[in-house]
Amino acid sequence: MTLQADFAALARAVAQDRDRRAFAALFEHFAPRLNGYLLRTGADSALAEEIVQDVMTTLWRKADLFDPAKSSLSTWLYRIARNRRIDLIRRVQTKQLDGEDPVLLPPDIVQPDAAMDLQQREAAMREALKVLPPEQLDLVRLAFFEGLSHGDIAEQTGLPLGTVKSRIRLAFTRLRRELEAAGIVSPP
Repeated sequence: MTLQADFAALARAVAQDRDRRAFAALFEHFAPRLNGYLLRTGADSALAEEIVQDVMTTLWRKADLFDPAKSSLSTWLYRIARNRRIDLIRRVQTKQLDGEDPVLLPPDIVQPDAAMDLQQREAAMREALKVLPPEQLDLVRLAFFEGLSHGDIAEQTGLPLGTVKSRIRLAFTRLRRELEAAGIVSPP
């Protein structure tokens, strides 16, 4: 009989008869090995001990779930230990919120002068967009307001890719001139 078969037989004795000697033998063999494994994976000694106790309790209570046809007992126990460690790490991480996390910070207060500047820029941009010919305006809208790539725009409109690119470039040149005239953008 192999060592794995011996372990499987001991686990079966725990599952069927609640055999304390079989459990003690499994505990004596696996507890120190699981503890060492958990310490090597970065768990501190208290956490490793807690997880080992949990794994061995699981073996006692749920030995009937172990299937030697699917894995060895050691694989089953190490998998339980690994999963318990991951669960505990996740639980600890969710309890410890980082006060500097941008998600938890209130939104920046927009200063009145910055808000006014933004409104002026937006108004100037709307006026500049009005001077674009419809064929350029449509392509700018597709590229920057709908987020389509030049290739997608060409496909959607039926225009050659070169035409799409040149019309967008012409639109930008015209928009830059309009925004420079409005004092919103400085000349290059």
